[in-house]
Amino acid sequence: MAEIIQRDGTWAFDGSTVRITPGRHRSVPLFRQTYGEIAVPLEAVSGVVYEPERKRGRLRIRLREGADPLLQATGGRLPEGADPYLLTVDKDRSGVAEYVVAEIRQSLLLDQIPAEPTKAYLLPGPPVPVSVRSSDGTVSFDGAQVRIDWADTSDRVKRATGPRIIGIGDLVQVEWLPNSGYEDGFLRFVTRETVFSKLPAERDPYALDLWGSVRRDLLTALVAAAVTARLPHPSTRAGAEYADRDLPPAAVPRQSADHHDILLRRLRELGELHRDGVLTDEEFALTKAAVLRSF
Repeated sequence: MAEIIQRDGTWAFDGSTVRITPGRHRSVPLFRQTYGEIAVPLEAVSGVVYEPERKRGRLRIRLREGADPLLQATGGRLPEGADPYLLTVDKDRSGVAEYVVAEIRQSLLLDQIPAEPTKAYLLPGPPVPVSVRSSDGTVSFDGAQVRIDWADTSDRVKRATGPRIIGIGDLVQVEWLPNSGYEDGFLRFVTRETVFSKLPAERDPYALDLWGSVRRDLLTALVAAAVTARLPHPSTRAGAEYADRDLPPAAVPRQSADHHDILLRRLRELGELHRDGVLTDEEFALTKAAVLRSF
């Protein structure tokens, strides 16, 4: 057993699994404390490194592309302090950190773990149900449906449409960008009908606009990861994209017809909001133009 215990957290490697447990000190970011313990199977690891610095060092584990739904959902955009695969190490424990690195690397060689992307998620992601209250509303996921309940401060168009409920079968992907404190972030649920929509997050009824507490809004990545873990693996989608390129010409008109139906449905929704007085003339014109441009 190779183990290192720090205020930032604990890493323990038993030859087959790297068990990462966040520390309980108040300096440990809320996201890591909420995400909890992570068991990383050796076959999900692509590499590990210890980076010594003047006062402290950093122990970092790298996962194979496509192995972890959290990394897939966040696209490497988690702030460094919230990264669960990074451990801050005191200088006097650098020897232990280097020993942990050596043990993991030796096991990777002995087990001949490949470096190429995986074809399935090797980590389960956050457990469900999961619910997070953000600056734009509360988003919940029970494993089958996403539900968004808008806050009083949400855009009036969003509040007028009521709670948004999206079945997992209707989702294509999840897009997430953190609230940096300088620029807003968002959590967007892309469905088959909205895949071409380019509405800004503050007005998109399928997106949460993250503009408030950075610490709290960061927790929306839990929902993004939980949903991503239950969507088709990226390798499957990539295969479908390549297959689409080889479709016969007869398939093209059907694809165009589907896009046309989506466009008409979206325009009808906007027209109803306009007639009901939810959208002003200016808002309707701007939103309609955005939808038309996206198609």
